[in-house]
Amino acid sequence: MRGCYPAREARNAATARDRGRRPLASAAARRYRCLAVDLSIFFAGTAGSVPSARRGLPALVVRRGGEKLLFDCGEGTQRQLLRSIGLLDLDAVFLTHFHADHWLGLPGMLKSLALREREAPLSVYGPPGLRELVASMRAAFGRLPYELRLVELGPAEALAGEGYRIAAIPVRHKAHAAYGYALVEDPRPGEFDPDAARALGVAPGPDFGRLQRGEPVGGVRPEQVMGEEREGRKVVISGDTAPCEALEIAAHRADVLVHEATFLQEEADRAAETQHSTARQAAELARGAEVRLLALTHISGRYGGGEVREEARAVFAATEAPRDFDTIEVPFPERGPARLVRWSERQARERTAGEAGGARTEPVASP
Repeated sequence: MRGCYPAREARNAATARDRGRRPLASAAARRYRCLAVDLSIFFAGTAGSVPSARRGLPALVVRRGGEKLLFDCGEGTQRQLLRSIGLLDLDAVFLTHFHADHWLGLPGMLKSLALREREAPLSVYGPPGLRELVASMRAAFGRLPYELRLVELGPAEALAGEGYRIAAIPVRHKAHAAYGYALVEDPRPGEFDPDAARALGVAPGPDFGRLQRGEPVGGVRPEQVMGEEREGRKVVISGDTAPCEALEIAAHRADVLVHEATFLQEEADRAAETQHSTARQAAELARGAEVRLLALTHISGRYGGGEVREEARAVFAATEAPRDFDTIEVPFPERGPARLVRWSERQARERTAGEAGGARTEPVASP
C-alpha cells in the first residue's frame, strides 16, 4: 500500500523491506496536512458463504484519495469489478480470515494483474497463516512480474499511512484467526483565521498557505491562527464475527460500520453456533458504539436484504443494507453524514455528467 506499512517500522527512516520509501512525516507536519481527500466504500460482493443470483461473495473497495484498498476477495471478485468500476490498480489487499468465501478470488486476480503487466509491488495483509495460505495458491497464479509482499499482522497491530492508519481488530469467528479492520484518519487542523494572521503581521498570500501547512512564518506559529483541530473520519469493517466487545470499542463513533448480518434474529441460535451475527445484534453493537451509519453485509441467500435492514432499523435507525455495486460516500463530519448511493443512481449521475461533457459512456451491466 502506497505509504502504508507497520507502525512499529515507521520509526525507522527505511527498513530492508521499505527501502526507498520516504519515512512518515513528523507528527507536527501530519497534524496540519489537511488534504480534502474523498473517502468511499464500494461493495463488490455482499453475499455470505455462497453467492446468490444477485449477490457476489465478500469484497469491498475503500477509496481514499488516489488509494484503492481491497478488503476480502471472494470468488468472482475480479469479475464483479470488471462489470462495474473496472479491475483497479490496487494499492493493497486485506484479508479478514481464511474461510474460502473471503479469499478464493485472490489467485485469479493476482494472475490477471500479472497479465496486465503490473510492475508496482502489491502488499497483501492478513492474520497469521497468510504466507502458508498464499503458498498453497502458487501453482494457480505462478510467477508474477511484480513483487508480492505478504504481511501477517498481529492482533491490534496498526499500519501507518499518509494521514491515516489501519488497525487489525481481533474478532470472534470459527477460524484460526479472524480480524476486522479500522481505518482511522489523523485529526485535521481547525479552520484558518485570516484576521488573526493579519493582526500578527502576516501578509495575505503564500505565507497564509505556509501557516495552513503547519509551517511557522516570521515567528508566527500555526496554532496561533488555526482553530481547534477537527476529527478525521473512521471506517470499520467487521469481517465475519459474532457480537464482539473489541469490535464495539474499535467502532466507537465511527462514521461507517460495515458489519456482517448473516442471519435474522429468529436464527440467533444458528448464528451463535457458527459465530456469525444477526441483523439485530449488529444494530445493538452499532447503537452501543454510537456509530453514525451501519451498513449490513454478508447477507445469506435465504434473504432478499430488505428484511435484514428493517430488523436492524427497529434497533438502530441509521442502517442500510447495500447491494452489489452500491457505494457509501463518507464526507468530513461537518459536511454531513455518510450516504448510500445506489448503483442505479451512480450510473444515472455518470451518464448525465458524460452527456454534459459531450463524452460517450459505455453501458455497464446491472448486478
